[in-house]
Amino acid sequence: MNESVPAIVPGHLAQLFAPRARDANKGTFGTVAIVGGAAGMTGAALLAGRSALLIGAGKVFVGFMQDGIPWPCDPLQPELMCRCAAQLLEDDPGVSVWVAGCGAGTSESSLSLFRTLLAHSAIHGAASVPSGYESGGRSEGTVGTPLVLDADALNLLSDGKLALARPTSTVLTPHPGEAGRLLGCPTADIQADRPAAARALAALYGAWIVLKGAETLVADPAGRALTRNTTGNVGLATAGTGDVLAGAIGSLLAQGIDWRQAIEGAVWLHGAAADRCVASGRGPIGLTASEIADEMRAIRNNLLENHT
Repeated sequence: MNESVPAIVPGHLAQLFAPRARDANKGTFGTVAIVGGAAGMTGAALLAGRSALLIGAGKVFVGFMQDGIPWPCDPLQPELMCRCAAQLLEDDPGVSVWVAGCGAGTSESSLSLFRTLLAHSAIHGAASVPSGYESGGRSEGTVGTPLVLDADALNLLSDGKLALARPTSTVLTPHPGEAGRLLGCPTADIQADRPAAARALAALYGAWIVLKGAETLVADPAGRALTRNTTGNVGLATAGTGDVLAGAIGSLLAQGIDWRQAIEGAVWLHGAAADRCVASGRGPIGLTASEIADEMRAIRNNLLENHT
């Protein structure tokens, strides 16, 4: 770190651990749509979807970037509603937040679907967003459905094949390599001054930034407010953990938690879950992304009980 960055403090995440109303229903907690999972990468979209469900979204759809869906339902999480991505975009079942890019690939068909999603989300779905967004960082007059862009969506963005026209209603979640591509510089430059890189990404794209890695950084769209996460360990250096994080961010946003608390809360829970897994002997070597999502749910519920 080349500057002192304040840590994410669980005590500042009151909405994350607030008790739910007794008369709530599944519509109260929003609808998340995952777009990704091209052929050979189906698991990435499922991990994001399972994470979104376990962290508390009311409904979760998974739109696969394939000609057909791999199976009628997820055998491990049948609550997920599986669709073809193109059909999901056409139908739009009241989506509160779109999470896009997990295992999506960078083919021409994926690019076309991403372009459709960006155009669609810019003009649809504002009425489906639960209460709680307006205090979280969206600019006055911003319309459309919030987006969380991860993985291959970021690669297409860095190639100049996609363009964002919706500042502050988008979250970008790059790892250092993706951040380097987004800024057009070597990964080493990102790691040499991570706070500066996070601020530069926010300034360039006008979006919330989650710069992943040891002490993940969260930057607001203006690049002024920067926080760092102190939870987590090397066990997170395994395939799928980024998909879990993307799904969790989308889930908390869909639940109406304001932007800063939702994004910081997902990042903090993600690292805390890895720490708890290691403490119980399930890592760091061999820790899996699926275990992280389960543990995030347990931590959130445990801390919720302590706040009631």
